Amino acid sequence: MQLQGNWNYPTSITVGEGCLAQVGQACQKAGITKALLVTDPGLADLPMVAATLDYCRQAGIECDIFSRIQGNPTGENVEDGLQVYRLGRFNGVIAFGGGSSLDAAKAIALMAGQTLPLWAFEDIGDNWLQADASAIAPVIAIPTTAGTGSEVGRASVITDTQHHVKKIIFHPKMLPVKVLLDPAVTVGLPPHITAATGMDALSHNLEAFCATSYHPMAEGIALEGIRLIKHYLPEAVENGGNIEARTQMLVASSMGATAFQRGLGGMHAIAHTLGALYDKHHGLLNAILMPYVLQANRVAIEDKITNLARYLDLPEPGFDAFMTWILDFRQAMNIPHTLADIDITLEDAQRVGEMAVADPSAGGNPIAFSADVYSRIFTDAVIGRLSES
Repeated sequence: MQLQGNWNYPTSITVGEGCLAQVGQACQKAGITKALLVTDPGLADLPMVAATLDYCRQAGIECDIFSRIQGNPTGENVEDGLQVYRLGRFNGVIAFGGGSSLDAAKAIALMAGQTLPLWAFEDIGDNWLQADASAIAPVIAIPTTAGTGSEVGRASVITDTQHHVKKIIFHPKMLPVKVLLDPAVTVGLPPHITAATGMDALSHNLEAFCATSYHPMAEGIALEGIRLIKHYLPEAVENGGNIEARTQMLVASSMGATAFQRGLGGMHAIAHTLGALYDKHHGLLNAILMPYVLQANRVAIEDKITNLARYLDLPEPGFDAFMTWILDFRQAMNIPHTLADIDITLEDAQRVGEMAVADPSAGGNPIAFSADVYSRIFTDAVIGRLSES
């Protein structure tokens, strides 16, 4: 099936088993003659990457691999990839992998012809206008996880290791020109990664749904994205070979990233902070934080959550019923209940609060939490205490 969009830059999405074979033609259409395939070390030697290179070469596209990317990509990772890109005289990027690979790939493409440093394009004010838009390389995106939805995003989350903070790098032309959602490339994903990335997609849709800015289309997309995840994530975790479940999770992931232009919130404000400080998996952090942030936001979101519970056909619509479902759903996905379960302690509670309130995602939270409140939510998530603000 074909989905068409036009978000500041022409984009086409193809969904379906086997659509990976279209990567060569996608490069041709984008004017790419020599592509740098950006992926992570765990994927670089797998048959699916070799197949991607073969499809490109069959279409007359030269292709090589860059895979020096961490789980939370850093400015150094982007700089290393940029050097390879420039030395190899590439003219396009294939972003292949999970959110880390996609974010790094898009950042490399942004920087391909820029003279300013990466951090000059942090998503603050009109920083993006400083970029030479004509020098941004086209990106073909092939996600191998159903989580971040970075394939339909105009930004990358990159860790500034000097200041120990995650920064959002933004430009409209970072949006990939072609997205291939092929469920076959996600089939080998282990259950625990399927669960953590799927919960990340849930957090995107859920925070977008609860955000306060006016965007009824994004709200509707988020609503359906949550329903798809409720229905298909358990099957994708239990039976990773189920192509229908894998397909619908890829779609729900893209829906979440489309919807969160409406805003994110406290889950991501804290998760970005903890990812920068502790280098933990982003989706897993969001999954653990989810009920604690929901509870803290209860007074502002109770009516919306009641409507969501009705849409999900929960037995007793209401905030309590939804919270019960979230806790049960997390447990079924084998998500730890506390941050302590992944070796995060209370040592940096004050710093976490100060960093979270400054994170751009905090601006979309239904309640403007102070640094002290963020510290308390973090403390709750470490010790497993569900309390209201």
